[in-house]
Amino acid sequence: MQNSSVNQYLKDHLRTVPDWPAPGVQFRDITPLLQNAEVFRVLIDAFVRRYTDPARRPDVVAGLDARGFILGAVVAYQLNVGFVPVRKKGKLPFTTVEETYELEYGSATVELHVDAVRPGERVLLIDDLIATGGTMMAGKKLLEKLGARVMEGAAIVDLPELGGSDRLRAAGLPLFTLVDFAGH
Repeated sequence: MQNSSVNQYLKDHLRTVPDWPAPGVQFRDITPLLQNAEVFRVLIDAFVRRYTDPARRPDVVAGLDARGFILGAVVAYQLNVGFVPVRKKGKLPFTTVEETYELEYGSATVELHVDAVRPGERVLLIDDLIATGGTMMAGKKLLEKLGARVMEGAAIVDLPELGGSDRLRAAGLPLFTLVDFAGH
């Protein structure tokens, strides 16, 4: 499948849930991509093809809580590299570093074990969706606190009207997404 047809194929299998979690929001649900084995393979293969290239190959994949865990772990396995979970505050048992970021309705904090990555490691940071970019930006900052280099942020869906992808690129993070949706 060519890139443009892969992107459309994935877009065709996403579910839009109107007015969830609040009136006026068009929620982009990735679970249909995961439920269908063929679609899930096309999704994972699209990421793996990109990061098999030696110039883009990470030393480790970091997945953002929670859907980034699903994607990141499988991509890391296929690339034969390690996986690092970036968790919501209070979920990791060992010594952590943390980063707080703003949400539309407050703030949230994510954490990473202090030994999750080594200085200089090239990290692919992955999540399901980029909206305002706050979670991915916090993950980037955490990994950089530990001396890693976040080589790229990746997601299935970009909601460009919410400004997250522009904000992340302005902060120096290259992005790779498979599906763009106008509106949110």
